[in-house]
Amino acid sequence: MIFRTKKTSLILIAVMAMAIAGCSGKGKEAENVSLAGKSPEAIFNSGEALLSKRKSERAAVRFSEVERLYPYSEWAKRSVIMSAFAYHEADMYEESRSAAQRYLDFYPADDDAPYAQYLIALSFYDQIDNVSRDQGVTFQALQALKTTVERYPDSEYSTSALLKFDLALDHLAGKEMQIGRYYLKRGHYTAAINRFRVVVEDFQTTTHTPEALHRLVESYLSLGLEADAQTAGAILGYNFQGSDWYKDSHVLLTGQGISTESENKKSSRWLRRIWRQAIKGEWL
Repeated sequence: MIFRTKKTSLILIAVMAMAIAGCSGKGKEAENVSLAGKSPEAIFNSGEALLSKRKSERAAVRFSEVERLYPYSEWAKRSVIMSAFAYHEADMYEESRSAAQRYLDFYPADDDAPYAQYLIALSFYDQIDNVSRDQGVTFQALQALKTTVERYPDSEYSTSALLKFDLALDHLAGKEMQIGRYYLKRGHYTAAINRFRVVVEDFQTTTHTPEALHRLVESYLSLGLEADAQTAGAILGYNFQGSDWYKDSHVLLTGQGISTESENKKSSRWLRRIWRQAIKGEWL
C-alpha cells in the first residue's frame, strides 16, 4: 500500500511538471502571437516600459522584435539603436556592440550614427578593469574612441570620447608603471628603464609622467649612468618642479653633486630629444 502511494505521488509530480512546461511553452507562444499582432509602435513602447523598470535585457529583446517583425519601418531603425543601448545597460557588451555596428552599417548618415559609434567605444571602455590584467580591451577602447572623435568631431559625444581617451591612455601608462616598478624593486634596472621610457615618450600627457621621470633618475643612478640621470631630472624639474617627485629626484641628484638645472650633453639621445622638446614648449 505504501509502495502504491509513493508510485502514485511520483506520477502526479510528473504530470504536474509536464503541465507546467506546457503552460510555459504556451505562454511564450502566446507572447509571440500577441507581439505579431501589435503595431511596431506598441512593441517599441513596451520595450521602453521594460527599460524603465530596469529590465534591460528583456527590453533589448523586445526592441529586436520590432526589427524582426517590421524590418523596413522607421520604428525598426529606432529599435536597433535602442537595443544597442539596452544591451549596454544590461552589461551585454558584445551584443550592444553588434547592434550598434548594425545601425552604422544600415544608417551611416543618420543623426544617431555618432551615438552608435560612441556605444561601440563604450562597450570596450566599460570593460577596462584594473592595471593588473591584460590591456587588450584598453587598446580597442582607444581605437574606438579615436574613431568617434575623428569621424564625428562636432557631435555631442566627441568631448566625452576625448576625455575617456585620455583616461584610457592613463590606464595604459599605469600598466607600464606597474611593470617598471616591479623590475626596479628587483634590481632589473635596464628592464625598468625600458618601461618608464615608454611612459615618458608615448604617454607624456598622463598623470604618470612625473613619477616615470623620477624612476628613471633612480634607475640611471643605480646603474651609475649619471649623465642620463641628470637629464631625466632636468626634464622633471622643467615640467614638474612643484611636484613631490621632483623634490625626491632633486635630493638624490644633488646628494651626489649632480645639477638638476640643465641636460647633460653626454646623456642618451632620446633623453636629449625630450629635453629639447621641453625647452621649446613641445613637451605637453
